[in-house]
Order: sequence, then structure tokens, then C-alpha cells
Amino acid sequence: MTTELLQQVRVIDPVSGTDQLGDVLIADNYIQRIALDIADISPDTQVRDCRGLVLGPGLVDLYSHSGEPGFEERETLLSFLQAAAAGGFTRVSILPDTSPPIDNPSLVAQLLYMRGGEKEKTLPHLQLWGGLTLDVAGKQLTELADLAAGGVVGFTDGQPWENLGLVRRVLEYLQPFNKPVAFWPCDRQLMANGVMREGAESLRLGLPPIPASAETTAIAALLELVAAIGTPVHIMRVSTARSVELIAAAKAQGLPITASTTWLHLLLDTKAVKSYHTSLHLDPPLGNPSDVAALRGGVRGGVIDAIAIDHRGYTYEEKVQAFAESPAGAIGFELALPLLWQHLVETGEFTAVELWQGLSTRPAECLEQKVNAIAPGQKAELTLFDPQNTWQVNRQNLYTLSINTSWFGQQLTGRVVQTWC
Repeated sequence: MTTELLQQVRVIDPVSGTDQLGDVLIADNYIQRIALDIADISPDTQVRDCRGLVLGPGLVDLYSHSGEPGFEERETLLSFLQAAAAGGFTRVSILPDTSPPIDNPSLVAQLLYMRGGEKEKTLPHLQLWGGLTLDVAGKQLTELADLAAGGVVGFTDGQPWENLGLVRRVLEYLQPFNKPVAFWPCDRQLMANGVMREGAESLRLGLPPIPASAETTAIAALLELVAAIGTPVHIMRVSTARSVELIAAAKAQGLPITASTTWLHLLLDTKAVKSYHTSLHLDPPLGNPSDVAALRGGVRGGVIDAIAIDHRGYTYEEKVQAFAESPAGAIGFELALPLLWQHLVETGEFTAVELWQGLSTRPAECLEQKVNAIAPGQKAELTLFDPQNTWQVNRQNLYTLSINTSWFGQQLTGRVVQTWC
């Protein structure tokens, strides 16, 4: 049995809402004791001086993209899980847009078996979103009951929908399953060939614009269906100020909805795109400054329930193109916590508890799960973070196979020291 004593660590518990210093004794992957000072320990206890370090519950990612199966040159399942663990995540959820897509129970079983074959206990718990439609094409429904029985965490295509009639059928069919269902509201016709949020910056940079209404009209339509049918829904990838207003109004009316934005949409706005770095080509695009301010306020106020990572690896060759021609997406597992901490917590805009809620307890609630409090008797599903650790973002320091991030080559402050999965 391994016993560790973390001395004078800053314990952030988003369940109880506390932020305090103390000693934490962990034995055989369970929290044994928490006190201001623990002195009576066995001789074989590993003692670690944790002054300046932060201990919180393991982070939970709502949705991200795995390269495997189908695109192993971008990301293998092992590198995906290793990167997540290195970023402090103890639960990760894969979207069904693999090749082949996760739209049948046999592939669910295969991927869960592959994860079970990895002997490393430090790897996160793997969760799979099941596709709503065959080939995530938005046309023919999958065998939802079989996928539910096969162990998927919830249902989504992770793609915009064009057929609202089919969305209505999905909401009707899924009522008995008690599984989360997530939609990415986006009107592809309004989006057209756009690659950047419409506004002054898109005009200045000469990039095809995407109006905010491409998102808000789709959200409004989805909310009307939820109001009519009553099936709980999660709204993915919220990126505009008007969307926050619509969701706030719907929640005030009692609609059963949750919502998430991504970590990059909380950090950056359209001004960052002036570099034309293709890792800033995202879907949905980065918002205008007013959008970022509204999203941050939405997360703090609980209108936006969770912060998702939406990690998506691409090869170097795929991303070395003109901005508008490059595929949308960026990596994030190993970067999200350090950057969010430095830009939101260190600046005083968020408290440490508020950030940890957005990355742990609230994403779990969106998946109809819970994160345990940091308390004696609870399993050690924890993340130890050093806010002052300085490191360079390069191939040697990343577990993920892909390097599609605008921070590549830069120095960051803050890094996860250990993850108990």
C-alpha cells in the first residue's frame, strides 16, 4: 500500500466551495485524513512539501476528438489519454466523429476494451458519446437503445443539424433513456463559407465572416423544441453574447437545459486572429470582445454550466495551409488549466473555486455524474497543480502527438504535477 502525505497544500474543493491550506494523507488511492497539520504518520509514508501547490478534484472534459480509430497519425487513444492525464483530467469523453464513427455497440465495446488493455492506472476514465445518426450524417437514427445498453455516456453527433424534424424525433425517442443528449446549434446556410466571427476584425483581416445569428437562430429553434417536448438537452460550443442571453432566459423559464463553451472561447477573441495562425481557426469561431466578456460572465454566473476542452489534434501537414483552407480545431488538454489559471484566476476575474467548478463538478453534472468532495474516505480522483511551474510548449513536453496550438514554442506558467485517476 502506497501512502503519501501532501504537506501544506492549497486544497480547492468546488463541492463544498472551500479554498484552504492543510495536510492531506492519501493511502492506497483513498483520502485518509485532512487536517491543518498531520504529524503522526507511518515511517514508510512518502512526504511531499506542497507549499505553493494546488490540490483539487480531477478535471472532467465534456467532449473532445480522438484520432483513433481512423486517424492515428493525428492522435492515438493512448496519447489522447496520456495528454489528458498530463493536463489534470481524470474523465474524458470522446465525440463519435471517429472513422468509423461511434454509431454502433460493437465499436463502443472495442474502444472500451482497448482502454481496459492499458495497464497504466494513471490514465483517465474513458467515456464515449454515441452517435445520434448513422455516420453522424444527420439523416438516419442509430439504434439508440443498443448504444445506451452498450455503455455510452450520452448521445450527440457533435455536428450541426439541418433537419429539425429529425431533432424533434430524437428528443421524443430519448426521453426514456435518461442519458444526456447534446447538440451543437449552428445554421450552416447562415455560416456559408465563413471562417471568422463577423465584425470589424473580420473586415480588416479580409476573412469570410460568420454572423452571430448562425448560432443564435439555431439555439432559438432548439429551445422551442425543448419547451414543447421537455427532454433535457445540453447545448455545446456556445460562443456569442446573444446566445448567453437566450440560454439565461430559457433557464429562467425552467427549461431543462445545460450549456458549455470551450476554454479557448474564454481566453481569446477575434483580435488574436491577426496572426493568421491556423490553430485559431475554430468551429465555432473565436468571438468578438463582447462575446468573450459575456461568456466569462455566463460561466461565473452559472448560465454557462461548464468549460469544455474540445481537444482536436491535426497533423502538421493538415494545418500548414491558408487560414480559410485549414481544418478547424486545436489541442488543449495540457494547456487549458495553466492558461485559464493565469488569465482568469491570477488576474482576479475568477476565484480558484469558480474555475475548478467549471472544469470539474459542473461538466460532471452535465453528464449526470458527480465529483466527490475532497474528504476522508473518498477515492483519490485528484489533480495536483503548480501555478508557478514554467515550461515550454514543444514536442518534448507534450504527450499529444499533435502540435496544432498557437502557443507552440512559447513558455507557459503553471503545470499539473500529478493526477490521481
